[in-house]
Amino acid sequence: MKHALLAVLFALSACDPQPLPGSLTYGGKVLRSPYRPGTVVKNTFLGDFGYRVFETYVVQPDGTLKLTSQSTGPDFLWQ
Repeated sequence: MKHALLAVLFALSACDPQPLPGSLTYGGKVLRSPYRPGTVVKNTFLGDFGYRVFETYVVQPDGTLKLTSQSTGPDFLWQ
C-alpha cells in the first residue's frame, strides 16, 4: 500500500502542477502580486488526509502568479 501511494504521488509530480483547494490560484482566481516579475513566492497549507502541501509560484510580467512546483509531505515533518 505504501509503495502504491508513492507511485501515485510520483506520477502526479511529473505532471504540470494544478491548483488545489488552498492554493493561491485555486478556482481560477487571478492574484496580482506587489512583487516585481521573476520573484519566487512560496505557499504552504494543510491538504487532504493531513498532508502538508508546499507550492512555489513565480510572479509573471503582468503581476499574476504562475504555479511552478507543488509537493506534499506528512504534516509532522513541517517546521
